Amino acid sequence: MKLIRWFFTSLLFFACTSPLLAQEPAAVEAAKSDAATAPATQEPAASQATPDAPAATQPAADQATPHLILIIGAPGEDRFAAEFSRWAERLENAAAASGVTSTIIGKSAPAKVAATDAPATTDPAPANETPNAAKSELQQTLDAIQQHGSIPTTEPLWVIFVGHGTFNRKSAALALRGPDLTDQQLADSCKSVTRPLAIVLCSSCSSPFVNALSGPGRVIVTATKDGNQIQYSRFGDTFSEAIAGLDADSNRDGQTSLLEAWLYASRRTAEFYKTEGRLATEHALLEDNGDAKGIKADMYVGDKPAQNLKADAPIDGSMAAKLFFVRSEEERQLTPEQRVTRDALEAQLEDLKRRKGSMDEATYLQELDRVLMPLAELYRDVRKP
Repeated sequence: MKLIRWFFTSLLFFACTSPLLAQEPAAVEAAKSDAATAPATQEPAASQATPDAPAATQPAADQATPHLILIIGAPGEDRFAAEFSRWAERLENAAAASGVTSTIIGKSAPAKVAATDAPATTDPAPANETPNAAKSELQQTLDAIQQHGSIPTTEPLWVIFVGHGTFNRKSAALALRGPDLTDQQLADSCKSVTRPLAIVLCSSCSSPFVNALSGPGRVIVTATKDGNQIQYSRFGDTFSEAIAGLDADSNRDGQTSLLEAWLYASRRTAEFYKTEGRLATEHALLEDNGDAKGIKADMYVGDKPAQNLKADAPIDGSMAAKLFFVRSEEERQLTPEQRVTRDALEAQLEDLKRRKGSMDEATYLQELDRVLMPLAELYRDVRKP
């Protein structure tokens, strides 16, 4: 009984300080009711860091920010140029509003972009710069990935392409002004990337990039399920709306994850073809478990994998669920190190939920408390004035 009272007291403390349980009001209310009937306890001492439950960390000197490399491909026709510009404008505006530095490639009137997202120094801030117009868009893209991908940080690098794609049955490419960017060229350029990487390809024929780019610490989103889906892709329209706003925020935590944006855009795109009575010519994929396969949105119910799925590897989506292009005010209060700690603890919590059926109640509650208390302390520290 003492163990159960301790668990519910800990759960109440965590529920009042973290958005993680705010999504399950019934569970929180039950915890409040049980905690109210339990005898008062002294506030527990701060948990010690362990390999399985790291303690909250102090802010580090690394002040790097997320960075966006936005590539606007060759439109081919004026009607496509207007569409691609509209999608790109949404992404560019969202990046500027949320403090994401950016490099824009393929814009007709080049805009100034932040020269670097490297850690702050005592030196004067460098002047803003634009990609070297004398270089091809292909080289500008490769240079930008090399420059920003190797910065030592846990903040993500976003590479988003809007445009057309091609496929010759051997390799796929993204259509640029000048030489196109092939799947192998993009894969080679990303070998030097050491930070978390999110690549979103809003184009036809984009799925072969999943196999080329898949790897640890990466999320790959493509607008098509195979290279033979060659028709104009509409996925980028709803994706650019979703990732920049809150319409796709299905768990109502005040921010839209890459997973939520992909699910929303995939479903809205499918609805378009159904409403128009047309055969769907695109089916978006998401890959982030490193198996180079990817999944479609119909493997999810809401924002969770369908319970009847059987797979050898974890279902794609766990990393995508932790990446936010526009962060909530609460999320921005966390340092990069605190986010790493929080994500590790939440991953342990999800694993514990999966193993609950194989554990006795006392052991489960002990393990749950060992994860929840460091989480509660992390959010408490963040909210201290």
